[in-house]
Amino acid sequence: MQKNVSLPFMLLGILFNVCLVASNLLETKVIQLGPVTATAGLIVFPISYIINDCIAEIWGFKKARLIIWCGFAMNFLTIGFARIAILLPAASFWEGEESFNFVFGLAPRIAIASLLAFLAGSFLNAYIMSKMKIASHGKHFSLRAITSTLIGESADSLLFFPIAFGGLIPVYELLIMVVTQACLKSLYEVIILPVTIQVVKYIKKTDQTDVYDQGISYNIIKIKDL
Repeated sequence: MQKNVSLPFMLLGILFNVCLVASNLLETKVIQLGPVTATAGLIVFPISYIINDCIAEIWGFKKARLIIWCGFAMNFLTIGFARIAILLPAASFWEGEESFNFVFGLAPRIAIASLLAFLAGSFLNAYIMSKMKIASHGKHFSLRAITSTLIGESADSLLFFPIAFGGLIPVYELLIMVVTQACLKSLYEVIILPVTIQVVKYIKKTDQTDVYDQGISYNIIKIKDL
């Protein structure tokens, strides 16, 4: 039996993966926003949570689970390819090796922290969106989107910063970074929420899809269960 892939689902999935890979690369730059210090990944990473909300809302948890694992695989491949490129000998005339290694040479500890935090935060986000949609009978999308993102982003930050920087940065500073990142990323969701609402409405109408996750398995390993 042939299975058709929805064009909006495919495009959102591609954008999700691009945002994740780009955010890892942008994490290498530290930016200053007034009194707040953050990484440049803040520009694009919250978009992945917004896409996660859209996919879980329109196509359900099972499709969100597939996209999350795809994002994990793409991140893992990017890190692996970058590591191979770093190990390859540079041309004698090329002077950009140090800068290249700085951008693409993600430390193993940070890479592990990033991947684990992404999985935990993304799955929490999708799970909460799914459960709240059932409980609210599909109403209050704004509340569900903000709540799921806040919890997902908080879990992401709570895992990433202690694993990546524990023992290198004082505990108090780590806590500030966790709270700041979670709040800023959630604020991003709130600001762009009107656009998210219109995108969800449009896709539901054109795709004729609005899944309620009744009686499904939330086991994150069941990737083939679509």
